[in-house]
Amino acid sequence: MTLHNEQSANPARGEAMLAVAGKPRLLRPSFQALVLAEEELGPLFALVERAGEGQLRLTEIAALFWHCLAEREDVSREQVGEAVMAMGLAAAAAPLRTILRQILQGRM
Repeated sequence: MTLHNEQSANPARGEAMLAVAGKPRLLRPSFQALVLAEEELGPLFALVERAGEGQLRLTEIAALFWHCLAEREDVSREQVGEAVMAMGLAAAAAPLRTILRQILQGRM
């Protein structure tokens, strides 16, 4: 299933959208995605704490987004990093907050 519009994201499930290489991509923080992100980035609670302190690095944001891509077969991590830079850190904060909220609160 390929997603092509912003209405496809369900914020109540921690989903958000990210434009990568000119295409909207669904970020879905599934259990498997978060396990893989945690293996790379360390404990998720520590990641959330660093984010709250403004200490999250660009590489960590790009890695978390890349792991949370619902369909990442044709997307490189570099493209995700470029997408974050293109939108700017202020705009990237919105999908990041959605994912971090999901990590902390779970599904509502």
